[in-house]
Amino acid sequence: MQPQPRRTRPRRRLRAAAAALVPLLLLATAACGADSAGERAQAPPSGAAPERFRHPGVLVGGAQLAAVRRHVAAGDEPWTSAYRAMGSSAYAALDYVPHPAATVACASNAGTEACVAEREDALAAYTHALMWSVSGKMAHAAKAVEIMDAWARTVKEHTRDDADLQTAWSGSSWARAADIVHAGYPAWGGPAVQRFKWMLRKAYLPAVTSAVPDHNGNWELVMTDAAIGMAVFLEDRRLFEQSVRRYRARVPAYFYLASDGALPKPPPGGTIDTPDELAGYWFGQRTYRDGLGQETCRNFMHIGYSLAATAHIAETAWHQGVDLYREEAERIAAALEFHARYQLGATAPRWLCGGRVERTMGPDVEVALNHLEGRLGMRLPQTARLAASQRPGGTDGLFVAWETLTHARNPTPA
Repeated sequence: MQPQPRRTRPRRRLRAAAAALVPLLLLATAACGADSAGERAQAPPSGAAPERFRHPGVLVGGAQLAAVRRHVAAGDEPWTSAYRAMGSSAYAALDYVPHPAATVACASNAGTEACVAEREDALAAYTHALMWSVSGKMAHAAKAVEIMDAWARTVKEHTRDDADLQTAWSGSSWARAADIVHAGYPAWGGPAVQRFKWMLRKAYLPAVTSAVPDHNGNWELVMTDAAIGMAVFLEDRRLFEQSVRRYRARVPAYFYLASDGALPKPPPGGTIDTPDELAGYWFGQRTYRDGLGQETCRNFMHIGYSLAATAHIAETAWHQGVDLYREEAERIAAALEFHARYQLGATAPRWLCGGRVERTMGPDVEVALNHLEGRLGMRLPQTARLAASQRPGGTDGLFVAWETLTHARNPTPA
């Protein structure tokens, strides 16, 4: 099991933000005209929730699952190997036994046995949902329901330091599992579904929607991953739109582009904004280049979490008709290529983390690569090499699972 990330507690200092974009906005308005159409052209893209949510549509869509079934039936690679790997994992066993707990108490880098059990049970529910979707065997759908209902009948609260991160990791998998099963397995319905929805609202959503502005950015990104997945399953338009806003604020503050200016964007809503504070928050890094991440000089494991969560949020939104990918395509591509290059073994220059990087990225790039290359036609050679070297991608034991199976070369429409 991967260790749980620690919080960063940099020196906090309140400062007022400067409104430096006013001249640019005035110029843009003049170029487009001062009419309402010109003003609308300068507004950020819509993040409104759909009038009708698409199901399944949390990370994976129906067309993608249909493509996976075709590939596996034909024996195509890498999907067949990925399916076999998933099917041979402990998570896919039909005698899998869930271990629900009323209280999940997770301290930083520690916690009760329930912390690991919850993450594993949520991943098992998602695994069985995928097994059912690909194989058509109802026993897997029934097992997913059994696991979800065991927790829905039991869990009441998450406590201690890592409550928000724990609920995010587990909640991401719960939402994916629930959306697949509920979309096509009529035996799961009525009171059982309502019980599971109530569990998400009471035991998960308060934590994954809490404010964590000065934490390491992987926290808010994976929390938003869980929140937007729950929003789709629960058909909660307000929660969906809140998740889109959090994505738009945090992603540009986590992955740097030169167009941001000399310094990275400060964490949204936080207290870190001076050059020294930002350098501390970026783990001592003071030279900023395209694609660098807030936790690059911490380790690539946490960068991987953030790349995966960023793609998960955008993918879920895309299935619901909101294109978050295109807004940050340049930034996401730069981050993928930057970290893939060093994960694959390139020597880190002295300006980067003092010449030392920790190459610990997991199977975290398939979803983003599939969209940027497969749907947008971008070229990401380093990322493609990294993905190929990791296939078939398994699970990180937290919130990333079986993404070679679901997203490798699978640019199907929403």
